[in-house]
Amino acid sequence: MLAFIEYLRARLPAVVKICFGLLACLVLADAFLVDKEHAHTAAEHLPGFWTVFGFVGCALIIIVSKWFGHLGIMTREDYYDE
Repeated sequence: MLAFIEYLRARLPAVVKICFGLLACLVLADAFLVDKEHAHTAAEHLPGFWTVFGFVGCALIIIVSKWFGHLGIMTREDYYDE
């Protein structure tokens, strides 16, 4: 498994392009394959709404978690030595 991670890390630009390609495919699949006739809100009629919503939600969770961690959860390395 470690060799696979190192393999991907060595080819990071290609991995990023593949991930963006998959995201684009999801948006296109949502735009053309998902039936939006019974959508509950106006936003759900937009192509790729739930894809973008999920991406933004995950990004916000990461940003808020890092901010919260730097507020007080993370301590000095020598905290327990005192």
